[in-house]
Amino acid sequence: MILPGATIGILGGGQLGRMMAVAAAQLGYRTIGYAPPGDHVASDLCLDFVESGWDDSGAVAAFAARCDVVTWEFENVPLAAVGAVPEGRIVPHPRALETAQDRLKEKRFIETLGGRPAPYAAVESAADLARAIERIGVPGILKTAREGYDGKGQWRTGSAREAAALQFPGRPCVYERLVDFEAEFSVILVRGGDGEIRFWDSTENRHHHGMLASSVLPASPLIAQQLDEARRTAHMAAEALGYVGVMTLEFFATNEGPVFNEMAPRVHNSGHWTIEGAATSQFENHIRAICGLPLGSTATRFARVEMRNIIGDEALTAYQLLGDGTEAHLHLYGKREVREGRKMGHVTRVSNAPGTP
Repeated sequence: MILPGATIGILGGGQLGRMMAVAAAQLGYRTIGYAPPGDHVASDLCLDFVESGWDDSGAVAAFAARCDVVTWEFENVPLAAVGAVPEGRIVPHPRALETAQDRLKEKRFIETLGGRPAPYAAVESAADLARAIERIGVPGILKTAREGYDGKGQWRTGSAREAAALQFPGRPCVYERLVDFEAEFSVILVRGGDGEIRFWDSTENRHHHGMLASSVLPASPLIAQQLDEARRTAHMAAEALGYVGVMTLEFFATNEGPVFNEMAPRVHNSGHWTIEGAATSQFENHIRAICGLPLGSTATRFARVEMRNIIGDEALTAYQLLGDGTEAHLHLYGKREVREGRKMGHVTRVSNAPGTP
């Protein structure tokens, strides 16, 4: 057990690291961040923040030597950087990153557990893409096998004509059949070092241009019907990885059951509602798990909860949400550059009254 007063290292400097640092401070821990030079909003909340390259193994090792435990806030931290942290000090285990960083490996992993991704094919050339489209059909979506998020690194095709015009991007990809779904939802769990697993309620997630726009509780009846099966898949994934901390799996709710979309070995945007809406937030439980503390209750505290992302210049007038007559909780991430499509914050509304919060 790592007791309060110790230092937690966070690889990455974004808003997830920022909120992780807040949760750590509430429990009496100090945090140090590490990321390449840039605009790091987590640095406002950390005791110290080290700016150096991911390929600077010496700097990573020196950073880790100052920490009692090291974790990450996004899944694209290079494995070489994680490898510079002494084994046993990095939590969760890096095998989770290795799996989640490659979409092909991730899908095959879920299949070994009995989970069901959409029909897919590995694509490494234009000829592979043509064969994949012929075999799997349209509509479909081409995704880079590595990196890409919030709709980036993805190309949709809705017809044979569009498929013929689709250009291979020149890097390993995965082609997937587009899923005919009724709703999207997240399964977010926390697993302690002793193997205990707890789940938060699953939100219904609504996207806009490939980016999460809002997460709502309660979710639709169809999601509720498919939740047990999706949770079994998530539970087996966490066990197979020996995972410690918060992990998220995203699913499509379809007429044939839940279809796996992707896995995020970290706290997740669709779990931001837990800060006000749950007995223990995803951020606090992640800190508890990686430090060996008892896990907190994941029970939902309100009848209705809605989290909505604040994108781009919406942040300039976001303070007005505090006076809209609802129980609104505003979180702005302190990002200095406002630009289109950038997540600048979120607002969570909670209510025990009928109707929308």
